Amino acid sequence: MGDPNSRKKQALNRLRAQLRKKKESLADQFDFKMYIAFVFKEKKKKSALFEVSEVIPVMTNNYEENILKGVRDSSYSLESSIELLQKDVVQLHAPRYQSMRRDVIGCTQEMDFILWPRNDIEKIVCLLFSRWKESDEPFRPVQGFSAKFEFHHGDYEKQFLHVLSRKDKTGIVVNNPNQSVFLFIDRQHLQTPKNKATIFKLCSICLYLPQEQLTHWAVGTIEDHLRPYMPE
Repeated sequence: MGDPNSRKKQALNRLRAQLRKKKESLADQFDFKMYIAFVFKEKKKKSALFEVSEVIPVMTNNYEENILKGVRDSSYSLESSIELLQKDVVQLHAPRYQSMRRDVIGCTQEMDFILWPRNDIEKIVCLLFSRWKESDEPFRPVQGFSAKFEFHHGDYEKQFLHVLSRKDKTGIVVNNPNQSVFLFIDRQHLQTPKNKATIFKLCSICLYLPQEQLTHWAVGTIEDHLRPYMPE
């Protein structure tokens, strides 16, 4: 591990090289891994853990042209470049996953998880890991400043109840309070002998992360961070 000044210099060099490409975002310079855990209220019940098959990064804003000019003219320090990058938010989309259960490992599928009506889930936890592209280094956990990538049952249930009064079946998106996790939802209707029930199914997850936070890594390995959620 190098000293902080050396790491900053390396980060700035990477930033300069990336910005010269102009059409790419900083997120394109990383490989990502994402895991999703559905944590149950019953503590004796193991979480349902899934590995995302592909994490798709998409930029929501682009200030690369301005940053490129500042870096080229040497008018920006690393700190001011980072300040500009904070305005760029990366969307990390996860449309497909596979269960981490040993008896079904390898079965990749479209996201299809019933979230409502049910009352046994405590929260959804997303664990994000990254490393520089073409690097032999292990993936490291991304640690955002805002909060963990978590969405508690009570928070999304309130939004589902509000959506019930609307007619839209698709295009339903709900987000956690700190707007770091967005759930894309399908509304389906199930006919029962007595009435027609509404079901909300998760069909995709998107994490929002300020671009500057892409290089804020926590300690530990993937195995360390998945251990509390791993199935038997």
